[in-house]
Amino acid sequence: MPRVTMTELRTLGEVFASWLLPHSGFVTSLSVYLHDFTMKLKTLGTTTLLPAAVLSSAAPSGFPASGNGLWYNTPAGFWSKTYLPVGNGYLAAMVPGGMAVETTQLNIESLWSGGPFQDPTYNGGNMQPSGASAAHLAMESIRASIFANATGEIDNVEVLTTAAGAYGSYVGAGYLISSMNVSGPVSSFARWLDLDEGVARSTWSQSNETFVRETFCSHPSEACVHHIISSSNATLPNTTFAWALLDSGLPTPNITCFDSSTLQIRGFAGEPGMLYEILGQVHSTHGTVTCTPLNTTNATISVTSATETWISWVGGTEYSMDAGNADNNFSFKGADPHTALTSLLSSATSGSYDDILATHMDDINSTLYGQFSLSLGQSPQLDLPTDQIRAAYEVDAGNPYLEWVTFNLGRYMLASSARGTLPANLQGKWAKDVNSPWGADYHSNINIQMNYWSAEMSNLNVAGSLFDYIEKTWAPRGAMTAQILYNISRGWVTHDEVNIFGHTGMKGGPGGGNTAQWADYPESAVWMMLHVWDRFDYSNDVDWWRAQGWPLLKSVASFHLDKLIPDEHFKDGTLVVAPCNSPEQVPITLACAHAQQLIWQLFNAVEKGFNASGDTDVAFLEEVQTKRAQMDKGLRIGWWGQLQEWKVDLDSPTDTHRHLSHLIGLYPGYAISSYDVDLQGGLVVNGTDVTYTKEEVMDAATTSLIHRGNGTGPDADAGWEKAWRAACWAQLGNASEFYHELTYTIYEDFGPNLFSLYDPGDTDPIFQIDANLGFPGAVLNALLQAPDVASFDVPLKITLLPALPQDKWSSGHLKGARTRGGIVVDLEWDEGEPTTVTLTVDDIPISSSRSVEVVYAGKTVGSFVTKPNLSTTIQNF
Repeated sequence: MPRVTMTELRTLGEVFASWLLPHSGFVTSLSVYLHDFTMKLKTLGTTTLLPAAVLSSAAPSGFPASGNGLWYNTPAGFWSKTYLPVGNGYLAAMVPGGMAVETTQLNIESLWSGGPFQDPTYNGGNMQPSGASAAHLAMESIRASIFANATGEIDNVEVLTTAAGAYGSYVGAGYLISSMNVSGPVSSFARWLDLDEGVARSTWSQSNETFVRETFCSHPSEACVHHIISSSNATLPNTTFAWALLDSGLPTPNITCFDSSTLQIRGFAGEPGMLYEILGQVHSTHGTVTCTPLNTTNATISVTSATETWISWVGGTEYSMDAGNADNNFSFKGADPHTALTSLLSSATSGSYDDILATHMDDINSTLYGQFSLSLGQSPQLDLPTDQIRAAYEVDAGNPYLEWVTFNLGRYMLASSARGTLPANLQGKWAKDVNSPWGADYHSNINIQMNYWSAEMSNLNVAGSLFDYIEKTWAPRGAMTAQILYNISRGWVTHDEVNIFGHTGMKGGPGGGNTAQWADYPESAVWMMLHVWDRFDYSNDVDWWRAQGWPLLKSVASFHLDKLIPDEHFKDGTLVVAPCNSPEQVPITLACAHAQQLIWQLFNAVEKGFNASGDTDVAFLEEVQTKRAQMDKGLRIGWWGQLQEWKVDLDSPTDTHRHLSHLIGLYPGYAISSYDVDLQGGLVVNGTDVTYTKEEVMDAATTSLIHRGNGTGPDADAGWEKAWRAACWAQLGNASEFYHELTYTIYEDFGPNLFSLYDPGDTDPIFQIDANLGFPGAVLNALLQAPDVASFDVPLKITLLPALPQDKWSSGHLKGARTRGGIVVDLEWDEGEPTTVTLTVDDIPISSSRSVEVVYAGKTVGSFVTKPNLSTTIQNF
């Protein structure tokens, strides 16, 4: 007798749930029942196909003809591998695509455990002010020890770290359970995520009817919706909507009937913890909607005699970024969300379902596709479900269709998670319980940065919440950290791990030990300032630059002006950082290449952006220029031909570490890729003056990249490390290595739902979004490059198809892409070569005209000087 598969169990579970529907206490019973089945499913492992009679043999009729989506003919199993995401930035949901029972997992973007809501004494991981003098002395001692050591190293900096305290975690917001009283054999089942419309759907036939469920989260209304209808518009079976904890781990909330058609869920993220509320209002056509209290703390809504029904829900918390400052005692506490939610719900439910859906689809279309499109010459594979296409995917052989869908999914996930009040975190806005991996926080030594790699270039204006978050949660308490830890009164500083409560100190580990490899990272804000600069460099938005961008950039640069110190180890007259760790590497030393390259690029941005800022602080600009000239530039070639990761030659040719930190100047930075011997050349090595050519620097970077491996070392198996390698190979113009690493990213780390999975061999692996969002950035870098330059006096070089895998993506187009200088690029290619490119400068005033060179295959094919509304087309290559 064959064993029962997980998907068959889930189907049986839905049938059994339908039997429970008429009975008293249904919601409580169903919650327990579904939880038990979830646990059983996890013990059985991966999904297998339902009986053949149940399956759809081709994409369902509502699936986009272009193939722009993901579809399946089996119900979902594990959350991270098979559920499908919807979101609007404020709310998110993971949709399994159920039949009689749909169990949608919910998120509210600001629902976090920990912080001052759990511990009123929480202070962002900072030492008490009374410990500042001791910290300053410790810092001086650490620096002196590094300089005096023969290899420029020290064992630890634990005296500077603090315990995590009530750091907290992003948490799930429970489950919406939608149940229909239908039973009998199921056929023609399919579920899909329509990326054209931003809607997750499932359909199946049962009891002589075909049913359709659809779920989406609308950004204009800040609400999510789940809708049920039959294809014939027949009367639906009796339907119930309920909310349940299941395996979320939240404290038990209070669930009541707010009115006859609205569920109200009020609870806390912890005990004690942040208050949250969800309001879910049910509507129907030709039906009766009734909310029924089951007991004093639970309720359910039933719908009878309806031809369609839907529930719209809104959610919020008492969290407020505006209270994350000294004036508000860093409480981060705002108003009870109830009043705002009732108003929001009223607005979100004011139209018909068709009107609500149309408004949502218009927003998705204009945001994702209104100004930008990509073709890789793909042909849609509508005869195979996405999981089967993914299972057949091979390294190097690739599949342009799946790569195109993965690209579009990445942009969709960024738009669906970044357009709220908070930026996209380690899991975007999708997390299922109270213990999200790494807190689903804002790791800031590659992860949050990679999330936004494609934003500017693919014309997604979604970074506003990122900059607000930095301004309101990093800067205020970061100024305290600068004073207490570094004895610096100008500007502010953050480190690697940051939550939504302004955790700016060095976050030590719970068990002590040498935590410097991830805690000692005061360059996190420097890297983020390059995103701030990019926003201005791509948009020429002077008003925004003056109001937010420049103040952020200046304050971070001010801190690092004071943090740079003379190199007393090499005594070569340069300014360096100490102590430093190359992100997540063990050595604690001086002048880490990563830090030196980043700060040099930051100081360049200060100089380039000064005139547009309206700032009259010329003394500040001159200080930046002076110290930039004195800096060690972080570019040295080591004993085995590598670009050194540290100023002391500590690199091992067998080090396959996941991070490429010393190659930050190759991608996404430019200290390597736009190397200028006049600005960066000239250093002293062992008492000898040395000047590297650009070819030597690029060769050394290539050597380092080769020895770093393919992104599957003994330390990790994550998608983001492979996506970063793909982007770097593209920057080097190596199409074969780019495509090899890009295909390896999908093959090794992307699940059946194309989610990036950390350690994908695990039975129930961790979802980590950075590779999903970094994948589009890597693809774009193979098609179009315009790396930054140190000065506006240096021409901007736009390179067409620098790493195109000609035998895979032989024809295609890139339309509406953006580059620096406010330039929009429309590019078409065929047989592996460009056929036409049009470059159009935005029709807005620009702060500085720029010389531009257009390059293909190493030859300049066009040039111009930017001015508003200038358009030039090139067809001769």
